[in-house]
Amino acid sequence: MDKEKIITDWFYQYSDEMYNFFIYRLGNTDVEDLVQEVFIRAMKGIETFQENSSPRTWLYSIAKNLAVDEVRRRNRKKWKSLIPFRAHHEPNTVETPEQLLQLKEEHNELYEAILSLKASYRDVLIMRGINVCSVQETAEALGWSESKTRSTYYRSKKALKKRLGGKFHE
Repeated sequence: MDKEKIITDWFYQYSDEMYNFFIYRLGNTDVEDLVQEVFIRAMKGIETFQENSSPRTWLYSIAKNLAVDEVRRRNRKKWKSLIPFRAHHEPNTVETPEQLLQLKEEHNELYEAILSLKASYRDVLIMRGINVCSVQETAEALGWSESKTRSTYYRSKKALKKRLGGKFHE
């Protein structure tokens, strides 16, 4: 099968999951570009894709690496903004109402609680709890053992429940 056709099929199957991953991993940002970048990198590296893993876990691996890069980029940008005597000012990054996600009120608290968790907890919660990936798929994508995936998922749910004051129901 043509690699463009394969990537197109994967895009239709997994782009929503990648979008959710980035939203919960990075917060209210323009993540559409990152979703596209996942599939661009998949297209470029499809020859390295090994059939012993599923496309879903491979795409999550790419997304996880992009999320790490994005966090690093933001941290560099934050530090640059703290350096005094800049010759120019960066534009104000206040989000407009059009850019903000329209989350239902009952989901907003859960969303904020997930964002407040450490990165490994967020990753496993998004993959296992929201996108319903298997333990094996999650472990493969995150580069963990299955036992670490299970225990981290358990701890992340416990931490989330604590943050929500017991309002979280499985």
